[in-house]
Amino acid sequence: MFLLMISLSREFFEGKDICIDVRVKMIYDGKKGDIINQYVVFTKVCNEQVVIHGRTREAVQEAIRICKERNVLKEYLSSREKEVVDMLMGLYDEQEVLRSYVESERYEAENIIKIGTAKRFLRMGRLSIEEIAEGTGLTVEEVEELQKELLQPV
Repeated sequence: MFLLMISLSREFFEGKDICIDVRVKMIYDGKKGDIINQYVVFTKVCNEQVVIHGRTREAVQEAIRICKERNVLKEYLSSREKEVVDMLMGLYDEQEVLRSYVESERYEAENIIKIGTAKRFLRMGRLSIEEIAEGTGLTVEEVEELQKELLQPV
């Protein structure tokens, strides 16, 4: 019996906390060497190479080399190596775009919170611009700009 746990956050976001995580438990009771087992082994080797080389062409090519050497999907990988490399590189690119999008959304959300906090402190009038900058993580210049915005008539 073979057990494989796949996690969205682990596979695509390096294990970071994300708003929605999906975990899939795959239990496979097949024979060693059958096509599903070989695919699972190929996936594991790919993941190991990504840890070593990152999401790079080198990682994919090394995974293919290792699998062919171990007689895992050898015939398929030999006849379609370029296609497999292109497909995995496309997948890695898509994952990078998704990761970038999530990071930019997180950054934007954090920035909105910092700006809102700085505006509340400015309205209260009890702290200096430097203290507000230090407390919110904004620069002094950013807090000065917020103060100008607040002073402008609507």
